[in-house]
Amino acid sequence: MSVLSGLVAALADGSVEVVDLTSPLSASTPVIQLPPEFGQTASFALDEISRYDERGPGWYWNNFTSGEHTGTHFDAPNHWVTGKDLADIASVPARKLIAPAVVLDFTAEVAEDPDFLVEVDDIKAKDVPLPAGGWLFVRTGWDARSRSQEAFLNADENGPHTPGLSPECARWVAEESPVLGLGVETVGTDAGKAHSFDPPFPCHSYLMGSDKYGLTQLQNLAELPPTGAVVIAGPLPIVGGSGSPARVLALVERG
Repeated sequence: MSVLSGLVAALADGSVEVVDLTSPLSASTPVIQLPPEFGQTASFALDEISRYDERGPGWYWNNFTSGEHTGTHFDAPNHWVTGKDLADIASVPARKLIAPAVVLDFTAEVAEDPDFLVEVDDIKAKDVPLPAGGWLFVRTGWDARSRSQEAFLNADENGPHTPGLSPECARWVAEESPVLGLGVETVGTDAGKAHSFDPPFPCHSYLMGSDKYGLTQLQNLAELPPTGAVVIAGPLPIVGGSGSPARVLALVERG
């Protein structure tokens, strides 16, 4: 049996499970909010073209409006000024859209402190080898908040309070680790307080500047093992785009 035939058979008999890591995309999908002096991303919206009526008697379809970085989405290197001369989302090599993933669990720490920052030593303490050319997924339990804009952004008069990586950890992941990118459950790859870090928004700054990628607003990471999952991340190939909503799936061996 060939490798691909074996995979098809494993999918059919359930020994390989497909886990959907994607947040459903709708008008209620939480979106990031920047200070009012900056441009804002659009919420997702459908504009009906026809629905089995005089505008089109036999078909239903819509136009849609969305920010590139709305919902579960893929950050390309040119999303940040540090990667402005690097790849757009349409130029991400297709072979990099299928890759192994490691899932590190920090849900207990985040339950105690929503501003929890992962340090390099926290990653090393897990004693899980990071996959060369694969993803580092940081599980925080934040996907449980994804049905509420208010709970998901978790902001007060001091700004948002969401977990992420420390500046040094972000630099290490981008510049020293072998992974191709970082995946998180929060609205963006950076912590809520990252605007005050040095550099500001270090995950974006270091990852994009290192020609690496981000996946955000992931769900169901609890269904993945610490190692062994293979992730398929499918952004739209928007020419000149800085990112795209994506369907993100994981293949997991069961049994």
